[in-house]
Amino acid sequence: MRLLTSTATRAVTTARATGATRGFASTPTKRSGDSHADHYDPPGGWLFGVKPGEKAKVEGWENIWMYGFFGSLAVGVVGYAFKPDTSIQTWALEEARRRLEVEGILKEPEDKS
Repeated sequence: MRLLTSTATRAVTTARATGATRGFASTPTKRSGDSHADHYDPPGGWLFGVKPGEKAKVEGWENIWMYGFFGSLAVGVVGYAFKPDTSIQTWALEEARRRLEVEGILKEPEDKS
């Protein structure tokens, strides 16, 4: 029996040993040290560039965003509060009450509104 020692077999076993393949992926694996510069930015300023005691400059889009966000939130809350009750339990209760009234088991309410 002949041992499989071809060049391709050695390349595959070497690649598997070093972890350089990714199954069926056509791109090589990216290692964590594959960068060209240091990306760490040491702290050296104030939060959002505003010194303590100073007022932040209001930008043009901020008011539009605030009114749009909280306005749509208010419309959504009001719409949710006044939505019709379409649950199956409510329908079943009304249907059972109607059928019992038809059969005479349950008396009809005095004032229907």
